[in-house]
Amino acid sequence: MTVVQLKDVALARSGDKGNTVNIGLIAKDERWYQLFKEQVTSEKVKNHFKGLVEGEVTRYELPNVHAFNFVCTNALGGGGSNSLRLDNLGKCFGANLLRLEIKVPHSMFVEE
Repeated sequence: MTVVQLKDVALARSGDKGNTVNIGLIAKDERWYQLFKEQVTSEKVKNHFKGLVEGEVTRYELPNVHAFNFVCTNALGGGGSNSLRLDNLGKCFGANLLRLEIKVPHSMFVEE
């Protein structure tokens, strides 16, 4: 097994609405999608954003496009003009999620 950051094997996009952040995580194919399904859980994402996401993290699976949608509530200190944070938007959450580490079998890096 090798430990890698998601940035090495996935794409992400994020945004916000009010005090909620939405993060899309996209795998490059079915094999990676299955690995993310096992390892990138709502609980793991919430722990990754400890101190930022104070509400629930809900994971939605989108197998037809090898992706996940994570909805993080109470994540922006009130959101918009209510927040005292320097970065009160959810745009940075996708890049931040890509720093999450997962365990990957060596065989995943072998070209078929």
